[in-house]
Amino acid sequence: MNAGAGSGVLAAGLDGIRGVLFDIDDTLVDLEFAMTAALRDVSEHLLPGLDDASWERFGRIFTRETTHFYDRYLAGELTFNEQRLLRGRAALGHFGVELEEGEQAHHWVSSYASRQHSYIRPFDDVGPLLDALDFAGIPYGAVSNNVHDYQRVKLDAAGLERIRVLVGTDTVGVPKPDPAIYLEGVRRLGTGAGETLYVGDNRLLDAEGSTAAGLLGVWLNRGGDPAPGFAGREVTTLLELLG
Repeated sequence: MNAGAGSGVLAAGLDGIRGVLFDIDDTLVDLEFAMTAALRDVSEHLLPGLDDASWERFGRIFTRETTHFYDRYLAGELTFNEQRLLRGRAALGHFGVELEEGEQAHHWVSSYASRQHSYIRPFDDVGPLLDALDFAGIPYGAVSNNVHDYQRVKLDAAGLERIRVLVGTDTVGVPKPDPAIYLEGVRRLGTGAGETLYVGDNRLLDAEGSTAAGLLGVWLNRGGDPAPGFAGREVTTLLELLG
């Protein structure tokens, strides 16, 4: 089947779509779950007796409230492990624990990386959507704000080996929302920007950034977070993209 020949599989308003690009983390892969579970595994000995509510708080600090360290990594100011360690220190520090320099810090980071990998899993709505795209002959891929090889391992660990088109920050040398990274995904799909859907959980980087690059951006708002003034397309599950 030619690419896009079965585009009627998609929801109303998406008839002209001939290709689909996805963000990866917390769009295809439940990274927040993997991060939070791994954090608890490697930090319980440092925080004995912490209740479940406090562990949830610990996870939120690491996954949501310290992303400025990741931004510094994207800007080339920190290595990947340095930003990870700084986020861990911030979360532990909130509960009065200082992660020592040297061996303790190295062990914490390496243990966290190993444990996180073991918890990687796709969201339940990913498989059915990819099945429908395969059936319709619509090509798809992923564009991520992380490096290609790291994300390739993550996709494979999640059982998403069929996602072959993958663009990372090192592929073109810039992160989202630079138009070049979305457009490289479009080029690899063999579609045009205006006939390519881009779906991701970050309203600014994914929905608005891809739209500014000429794609049709969709915000995957799994949590139903309020966004006054957002006029773009929004879904709460990937299945809402299907007709």
